[in-house]
Amino acid sequence: MFVTFEGMEGSGKSTALAGVAERLEAMGMDVVCTREPGGSELGRTVRTLLLDAKRSMVPEAELFLFLADRAQHVAEVIRPALARGAMVLCDRFTDSTLAYQGHARKLDLQVLASFNQAATGGLEPDLTLLFDLPVEEGLRRVEERRAQLGDEGYDRLDAEKRAFHEAVRAGFRFIAEQAPSRVCVLDATLSKEEVLCACLEAIQARGSTGEGEVLSSGLNSLRTLLQASVPGEK
Repeated sequence: MFVTFEGMEGSGKSTALAGVAERLEAMGMDVVCTREPGGSELGRTVRTLLLDAKRSMVPEAELFLFLADRAQHVAEVIRPALARGAMVLCDRFTDSTLAYQGHARKLDLQVLASFNQAATGGLEPDLTLLFDLPVEEGLRRVEERRAQLGDEGYDRLDAEKRAFHEAVRAGFRFIAEQAPSRVCVLDATLSKEEVLCACLEAIQARGSTGEGEVLSSGLNSLRTLLQASVPGEK
């Protein structure tokens, strides 16, 4: 099963992915966690170029770097993992290209779709978890992270103007409207525990019979913990 985690800056998708992976591995599942850009050896070099806050880049150059990363990533990491039966959890994939380079950078969406097709060889996620929240909250979290980590926690895309981030969010929401059977929109303003529970429920609903049974047991345990943490709930 191939699950992608999408959302604007500060949406909490990376934190949620780590939490989901921890839960699934505790249930005995074979899980591969990866990301774009940077999921392969080549991709790590590309990621350094793409996210360098001091580096300027035209939209077309940015696009082709992302695509190069994706082509290598799919061939080297994602397809082999899926072939052996692992569950692949990927932090960003093709939808980010449409939201960032399409809706925000204003590159042609049909052209981007064809480039995505070429880079992935037609591979599509079984499920996409979209972490949605107001732009002001996402940017507040970005600044909070920057205050904690310094420039290490702040990249070139974080530094874009508010209008850019508004366009990214609108782009993701448009994608969700166009592909409701694949994209599950999650309220990223909820607590980390509530978001984690929603992620696992979505994966359970989409998984095979065996996966669903394993996840059901894990979800019941998580719900019990959530209820115990809320005063007055039993």
